[in-house]
Amino acid sequence: MKPKNDGGRRRLRRALLLTGVAIAGSGACSPPHDLVILNGRVMDPESGLDAPRNVGIRDGSIAALAEGALTGRDTLDATGMVVAPGFIDLHAHGQDSASHRLQALDGVTTALEMEVGVYPVASWYESREGGALLNYGATVSHPGARAKLIAGVDAGHQPTQPPGQGNASMGSDVIYETLDDQGVAALASLMEAGLDEGGLGYGFGITYTPGASRIEIFRLFQSAARRGVPAYVHLRSAGSGGVLEPFQEVVANAAATGAAVHVVHLNSSAGEQAERALGMIRGARGQGLDITTEAYPYTASATFIESALFDSWEGRPDSAYARLQWPGRAERLDARSFREYREQGGWVVIHGRSEATNEWIVAQPDVIAASDGIPFLHVAVHPRGAGTFSRILGRYSRDRGVLSLMDAITKMTLLPAERLRGAAPDMERKGRLQTGADADIAVFDPAVVADRATYAEPDAPSQGIAFVIVGGVPVVRDGVVVEGVFPGQAVMRRTPMRPGATPAPTRRAAGG
Repeated sequence: MKPKNDGGRRRLRRALLLTGVAIAGSGACSPPHDLVILNGRVMDPESGLDAPRNVGIRDGSIAALAEGALTGRDTLDATGMVVAPGFIDLHAHGQDSASHRLQALDGVTTALEMEVGVYPVASWYESREGGALLNYGATVSHPGARAKLIAGVDAGHQPTQPPGQGNASMGSDVIYETLDDQGVAALASLMEAGLDEGGLGYGFGITYTPGASRIEIFRLFQSAARRGVPAYVHLRSAGSGGVLEPFQEVVANAAATGAAVHVVHLNSSAGEQAERALGMIRGARGQGLDITTEAYPYTASATFIESALFDSWEGRPDSAYARLQWPGRAERLDARSFREYREQGGWVVIHGRSEATNEWIVAQPDVIAASDGIPFLHVAVHPRGAGTFSRILGRYSRDRGVLSLMDAITKMTLLPAERLRGAAPDMERKGRLQTGADADIAVFDPAVVADRATYAEPDAPSQGIAFVIVGGVPVVRDGVVVEGVFPGQAVMRRTPMRPGATPAPTRRAAGG
């Protein structure tokens, strides 16, 4: 997924960035900027710029990168700090104010729900307008559209529901019913309507809807290909063919339909077979398929205990449940507590992956960083929603040295922006720190940045993220969330304009 080569313009921009010349005005002759970031080490993953620069922001965009002085109505001192594009999280279930605050303190400026998605789409976007700390967006939910078709209900945004009201609340028909050809066609129509409402692609949680046949998923891949959007996929649960078989299903679907595919959480889907699974993805990409993947930097996963994922766990010996931990409690589950909690419903943490495999996955420069963050609105479950990006920067890049700082930043910024750009062309202005780019910026101390969230205290905020700016508006200042500002904007699918149509104006953050 390389950016398109637009010839001289891109080469000129790169040359000017690397030599410190600002493309859009700098210096005393220009009007003051709204905000200036002074004395930082600016790192831009697209151009390769890694040098001291002052950053001028005007009207929600980066107006200048300069070695010389810039004037601004407001200034931030970034001495000794890295100034990077704001982090883009493709897999943030926590679409609520509590989760956004913790993600902002982890350097995130855009938090998207791309795995399970949302349904209905339009009302979800409308409910967040004007009240979001971070930029937001979502795919069209396959489970949600199934709930509408089969049960006639709007399932809403399942992961934000209180404990005990998760996947199973949609009803067993939604989860286990198999659709005939007519039903699949109706389902495709519902999901395509969600694209017209701004959905960024199709979001599949196939393991949570085991009734969805392989032909249903294939037909929806065909629909995604027709509409030019990616399929974001939580793979089917592994069967007798092992954990690589679900990878083969989506790779084959992509090859046969031409659909773009993003496989979520490589780590929890592949486990100790991650190297082989990533080799399969890379091989498909080498054959011209548009396929990407992501991972979060933890050895434990988490999901709803009442979900279909745990159907096969019934009847196991006590020792099998020792991998499971109930949030806020140190003890592990056994057969009795598993049944009790499954009846009650709620989130459960699943331990068991090795740190050696986890570190290997984090070190791969083509595996996008994404948190799979669980909402903090009702209960604190897993540290990944609070610490994913700082953990990669601190533990794995600085302390372990398994990937360079630029590679780490690229995984968090440019790669997710490029994954989104086909459905949302506006993303060409994000994930980059260049003149003309959106002023979504994270400023952190590379010597201090670290995650502090643990399984015992999942909502402990990260340290070392000094400033976070969304659309030109500071949302974190001196390591503290700024109160009363909501600059987050919708990231939505943009449909091709009709000939002669007038483009809608681009909204900017208030005060930016």
